[in-house]
Amino acid sequence: EGRFFRKLDLFTFHVTSPACLLVRTAMGWTARVQTRPAQADTKVFENFGFDFAEDQTENTASVILGEARYKQWVGEVVDPDNSFVNRQYNVIRRVRELDLLGQTAELGILSKLEKQGLDLATIESLLPQAEKLGLLSLVANNQQLLINLVAPLLVEPAPLLLPAIAGALDVGPSAFYLAAATLAGTEAFLLVNNVEVPFVGLSAGVLLGLLLVPLTVVTGGLGVALASAGKK
Repeated sequence: EGRFFRKLDLFTFHVTSPACLLVRTAMGWTARVQTRPAQADTKVFENFGFDFAEDQTENTASVILGEARYKQWVGEVVDPDNSFVNRQYNVIRRVRELDLLGQTAELGILSKLEKQGLDLATIESLLPQAEKLGLLSLVANNQQLLINLVAPLLVEPAPLLLPAIAGALDVGPSAFYLAAATLAGTEAFLLVNNVEVPFVGLSAGVLLGLLLVPLTVVTGGLGVALASAGKK
């Protein structure tokens, strides 16, 4: 009988020892995990309009919720004249700093426009038609957007664009048609081939289309305007 109990004790020791070792290891690993230093929370609370993202109304103060309220809050807290969100692009100053009027005169752009039949009188005659189409009202109602978004895109690259424009005016409307066709073809190529912006994954056709499509319309419109003015 004593021999039986000694064998039973040995059997119990061999069975329970690995289990005890496993439990002790798990407890030690858990203790080490719990004592790790806390990491900074880098979660960004912004849903960018996506339904699957978090609702910004739950984690954003109502005083800065929305663009209008945020700009109003910045204008009250920060100096309005030195606030980035309320700052206005100074078109006249940048035109003077870049000497765009001097370059326009040196390249003879105004004289080339007159040779193409597009002078100040012709432009003035187009204003009533533009008002009928609602273009002047559109410009008047979106002054802030045009000054801070469209104007920089036209003024800043102007030193590089003016020589190209002068060369196109020497050729005539066909140069603007060719430019419009090239821009449209580039946009179509990007969309058809599903080209993506590197490291971002966004569609290049959609992203660059914000620039290519307006440029296509503008260059094509200039070609039509020059062709119409030349026929008069």
